[in-house]
Parts: sequence; C-alpha cells; structure tokens
Amino acid sequence: MVDLAAWTHVCVMKKSTSFFAVGIIVGIIVTCITFAVVSREQLTNGGGRSQVRKLKFAHSLQMSHPVHKSIEFMAKRLDELSGGSMEIIIFPGEQLGNETKCIEQIQMGTLAMTKTSAAPMGNFVSMMKVFSLPYLFNDADHYWSVLNGEIGTEMLQSLSVRDDGEPSGLIGLGYFDSGSRNFYSKDPILGLSDISGKKFRVMKDPVAMDLVQSLGGSPTPIPFGELYTALKQGVVDGAENNPPSILSSKHYEICKHLTLDAHSRIPDIIIISDKTWNELKDYERAWLKQAMKEATEYQRKLWIEATADALEKIEASGVTIHQVDTTPFRNAVKPVIDKYATGAIKDVYDRIQSAGSK
Repeated sequence: MVDLAAWTHVCVMKKSTSFFAVGIIVGIIVTCITFAVVSREQLTNGGGRSQVRKLKFAHSLQMSHPVHKSIEFMAKRLDELSGGSMEIIIFPGEQLGNETKCIEQIQMGTLAMTKTSAAPMGNFVSMMKVFSLPYLFNDADHYWSVLNGEIGTEMLQSLSVRDDGEPSGLIGLGYFDSGSRNFYSKDPILGLSDISGKKFRVMKDPVAMDLVQSLGGSPTPIPFGELYTALKQGVVDGAENNPPSILSSKHYEICKHLTLDAHSRIPDIIIISDKTWNELKDYERAWLKQAMKEATEYQRKLWIEATADALEKIEASGVTIHQVDTTPFRNAVKPVIDKYATGAIKDVYDRIQSAGSK
C-alpha cells in the first residue's frame, strides 16, 4: 500500500526543485540581458574604446587637389589603424573659412585639424617665417632633407609656443609638399622689368609681400578662393603658386604665362588643436602619428605626379612656360633675407643653407 504522506512529500520536493531550477535559468537570462544593455550603453556613451572619436579637418583646397586626396588617404589609414574608433571628417574648399580662420578655430579648440601653408603660420609663431624666405632651398632634395631631419622636427615643435612663451594652442603633426612657387600672369615674366609696376596676389604674409615688392611689383593679399575673380576682373595682373594649384583653380584660363623661377618652397603643415591632442589617449596619438607619416609619403609621391601632369595640361591649354636665369631675382631679394633672417631665424636660415651645401 502506497504511503500517501511520503508520496506527497516527494511530489512537493520535486516541485520545489523544478521551481528552483527555473529560477536559476531565469536569473541567468536576466543577467545576460542586463549585461548586454550595459555594454551597449558603454559603447555608445564612451565607456570603452569602441566609441568613435570624430576629428573635424578643414582646409581651403578643392577636392581634386593632391593635398585633399592625401588627407582622404590619412583618414582612411586612421580608420584602419584604429579599427574604426577614430574618424576624420573633412571640410574642403574653405567650407569652414580660409587658412587664417581655420588656424584661429584650432586655437579656440572648435576645430580639430587643418592644413595650412607655413607662410601664414609666421603670424602666429615668428620662427615659421624662415620658410617664406626666398630661394631658401636649392631643390626638392635639399627641401626634404631639411623637413625630414632635425631642423624640420624642431620647427614642428616650435609651433606649440608663441613668441611670448605662452602656449599657442597648436601642435604640428607633419609636413606636406607644396612644391615650388612660381609667378604666373597675363603677360610674360622674363626679367625684373616684367614685374615692375604690376600687381601680384600674395598670401597674407609680410615676407611674401616684401618679396614681391623687392622685385618691383605691388603685393596684393587676396584669399585664394577669390583669386580667380580678381584675375578675371583685373584686380591683380598675376599671382604666384605651384603648378597643381594653378591647374585645380583654373587660373591658367586667364593667365597664359608661367615662369618657373622657384622663388620659394614653402611646406604645408598639418596642425591639430592642443585641446584635441590633450584629449587623445596615447594609443590614439600613436595611430594618428602613423597615419600622418604614411600620408606624407603618399602625398609626396602624389605631388610629383601631379606637378608633372599639371605642367603638361597647363602647357596644352595654351600657357607658355618660361625658364629664366634667377640670378637677378636672387640679388634683388637679398634685402628681404637680411630683414627677416635675424636672431633665432638667422640661426635656422644658416643651418638650412649649410645643409644644402653638403
């Protein structure tokens, strides 16, 4: 005969065990769901490295320009190196202002990065004026041996401190090639007499303005984006720049003469806001430096190809390309060198000259 009390006890025990097992399973499920939600919130709200750090990068050139393509390359490499956790958002064509305005935004921390010529940087850190001095480099090899060497590194480091010793708000990341700057105009320039009395657009840089003036011309600072109209309307008679920029800006449509005098080789500099830089983790800085290094190598190769292509297309469009004896030009600009190559700038100038004579 079945013991009813014992059987009831066994049933209760089995039922309790089942409820206990179900409770464990439900607890595990709830824990997993909670962990997943928390993890997702961490990824979304900055709790881990998977958060995407977005860097705004503005510059003044067109999207067809080799510099823009190199910045795109840099953005792609940073994305790859960081596993998608860092993103460069590019604003080309002066969308966020000209070079000077972008530099000011960098200092305020409202813009992360920009590409600027070293020339206007002299208005922020006077040491950079050395790059604007006429006929500073003998050729491209001399130019890159300086930029990739000790002097180039020191110049990038100097960007972080203003002349009064206070932080500038800028961090120099590296250099891009901008080739040699040459005069182009509506009329041929074969000697100093062809510059005398003519108005030439220059960057808003005291050295560049004094350079044109020493050659007998009238320097006229105009934003690059407004230059095509200024040339067409006769506000200026000519300008000076590198072949790829002349091609991409279509200035060759108006100016039918290009003189390859190579009066200056002013590097482009990639700078980042010190506010942004200080927010980066060490591994993020390492990724950015590596992307910058690779972008420089890529841009240098691209620039050589772009220069050759630009000269070919410019000439095919009807522009006459002139080669001239630059000796009279060099002699005429010596007072400019004497004016600006003083103190610490003179020391750097002499070191660069010595590097070119080796």
